[in-house]
Amino acid sequence: MKARKVFLKPAVMGLDLGDGSERAEYVNQDYILHTLGRPHRNINIMYTYYPKDKEWPQRISEACRDMEIHFQWDYPYDDYFIYEGGIYGNREGQPFEQMRDIRRHGQDVTLTLTIDCSLPEENLRGVARDLRSFGRMRLRINHECSGDWFTHNQRFSYEEIGAFFVKFCKIIKEEASNVRTVFCAGAVADLEDPACRVSYEEEFGEAYRMADVWSMDCYLALHYGWPFDVCEKGGDSFAVTPVETFYKRLEKSSQGFARINEGETKPLVVSEFNTDGDVVGPMHQGESIQKFIQLLKDERAERWFDGFSYYQFRDRGRLGLEIEDPNNASVGIPQPFLQEYREILEDDYFKPQMQPGEEASFPVQMRWGGAEDAEGVRLEVVLEKTPEFLEVIFEEPLNLMMEINGRWFYKAPDTDRIDLMPAFFESPVLAENTSYALNIFAPPATGENDESQGGDWAENYYARMERMPEFRIRYEQVAEVPYR
Repeated sequence: MKARKVFLKPAVMGLDLGDGSERAEYVNQDYILHTLGRPHRNINIMYTYYPKDKEWPQRISEACRDMEIHFQWDYPYDDYFIYEGGIYGNREGQPFEQMRDIRRHGQDVTLTLTIDCSLPEENLRGVARDLRSFGRMRLRINHECSGDWFTHNQRFSYEEIGAFFVKFCKIIKEEASNVRTVFCAGAVADLEDPACRVSYEEEFGEAYRMADVWSMDCYLALHYGWPFDVCEKGGDSFAVTPVETFYKRLEKSSQGFARINEGETKPLVVSEFNTDGDVVGPMHQGESIQKFIQLLKDERAERWFDGFSYYQFRDRGRLGLEIEDPNNASVGIPQPFLQEYREILEDDYFKPQMQPGEEASFPVQMRWGGAEDAEGVRLEVVLEKTPEFLEVIFEEPLNLMMEINGRWFYKAPDTDRIDLMPAFFESPVLAENTSYALNIFAPPATGENDESQGGDWAENYYARMERMPEFRIRYEQVAEVPYR
């Protein structure tokens, strides 16, 4: 069996996924991988950090269970999961376990964190140090800050929020150079404005210049009154944006942000994107999303647009690929768009590229930089015909992500045998002696980079595979069950 090096490279357009928020619980990455068939670039998780508040460290909807609430953000602080880290925190808790889960499965983390802008520097340095070992992650600080619904907007002015972002960014760059900061604020309101003026650009100008990534949260349709009313015709708790207007606002906003940044363009993402099934109905949820994707391709948006994050995998409303079962929160009910989304994942426009390199011999060293930059090993597997059994067997306790025939598989360190047959369940009968590439990469086994690995440890993780794995390939059943 031949072995070559293989390099994981960015897709033409990034595709990310939200997993858990005020609207849903976190779903483990094994389940998501089995359901969707391949990993994402980034997984966005949402947390809040208000350690000076008297209710802390409780989730606010639990601490204020008897409070009269008429809007999702009426609580004293945001109803996200509780950030358990910081200077007096617990790095064995959350979000760190979820971040490890995400990275073990070959994905990068986007941590959305709403945070008290009055916290002293020591608190911010504590958070920054928490994130040093999690590789090329993104930190989205006090998102949607040109609005008025989040706690940071209710307690602080736009000028104060912008100044806090700049202060926190500087600390992040000092303490955790691996972290890219994301600023999510306003947009161009007047699409006919040749200057592409952005809302609150004076208050947020320095924040745009300081951030590594620009972000906008935009929905083609959103029932923003959820869960306090039912979305019906004639109601006033939902909004719809035409696809072309949506695209044009992104494009114009990118130009406006670049003007603020002295002409230099930075990656622009939509960190929360969907068409709400509460508004358009679950049977039609994918129509406008598909039109938006076609517009991205037609207009070659990859020149200025870095990608979008589908919000979200599972939801208590109709913003998920699954709806949370109201009888059992651990169960998801697949929605019609889930199958369409799997097809989007398989589109070459969104698939990470894999480039073969020179021949390799064992032992081989693999490097994991992140979901868009890794070096692994490719094994050529020749199948005489469609197999009945196809398993790969490892003797070493490695943490691996593997791809064959478009399907991805995860191997935990304690697992030695992986069944690869699901990669062929949906394929036609194979031609004789067909060659397939099994691409193997090694994200960090603990989910964290290892400081002992050298000067580039914050950006890269290294693993060594001593021996080529073995395969169990069988083309016939072990036995047939007689009819009589």
